[in-house]
Amino acid sequence: MLADKKAALTRLLQGYGRLAVAYSGGVDSTFLAAFANQVLPGQVLLINGISPSFPEDEAAFVRDFSARQQIRLLTVNTEELANEEYANNPPSRCFHCKTELFTRLRPIAEREGFPVLADGANADDLHDYRPGLQAAAQHGIVHPLQEAGLTKPEIRELSRELELPTWDKPAFACLASRFPYGERITAEKLKRVEVAEHALKELGFRVYRVRSHQQLARIEVGESELDRAYAMRRELVQRLKQAGFGFVTLDLMGFRSGSMNELLPAAVRQG
Repeated sequence: MLADKKAALTRLLQGYGRLAVAYSGGVDSTFLAAFANQVLPGQVLLINGISPSFPEDEAAFVRDFSARQQIRLLTVNTEELANEEYANNPPSRCFHCKTELFTRLRPIAEREGFPVLADGANADDLHDYRPGLQAAAQHGIVHPLQEAGLTKPEIRELSRELELPTWDKPAFACLASRFPYGERITAEKLKRVEVAEHALKELGFRVYRVRSHQQLARIEVGESELDRAYAMRRELVQRLKQAGFGFVTLDLMGFRSGSMNELLPAAVRQG
């Protein structure tokens, strides 16, 4: 079955002829970029949006990957924080973020001769709250991984076959996802979270989030790392206070992707 999906993806990419990829450095868009470059050698363009919600660690990975794979990369600064509908952080925040991103990326792709612009949305995204998909639809963004029916575990498996460094990379979402809906997002708050999460990375944690609740940092780590996090609580408090938080707590439920969505009414989560 996975072979059938891989074949379907190959046919989709061949049909495009040339492909620009909205590239974030995550598991999905990295696989799409690498696989597309095999199917369409020399006919793939990566475009990466840079903003305060995109940490420098990820930006460095994007640059390194494109260089290693010898795929052309263009970057563009996005200005979603200038949009009050984004900065006020409503449940539809991702819609406004993706609208800004695709509004910037689409003209670049077309200017460079790439009429088809794709993102890394996968089949699993259809079962989660993803307002960004609405923005993608409005801008004519294609989702080849989703169209081929590929799920996240399958993308990881295929990434491993390609020996991509992201095959076991933990899931990542933009830093704006660390804030509860309704708490205003600023560049300063985003930087505080970036510094705090970099501290967790330096301390050797693999799966982590620092959820920001005003002056309170709520740390989520993978279940297998909870005991270690508790044992290191004094160092964690010190490092996160240095980052600018006043209070530090450890979430005993561990890491959950999109945990801020747990407080949304079911009707909103289901679209």
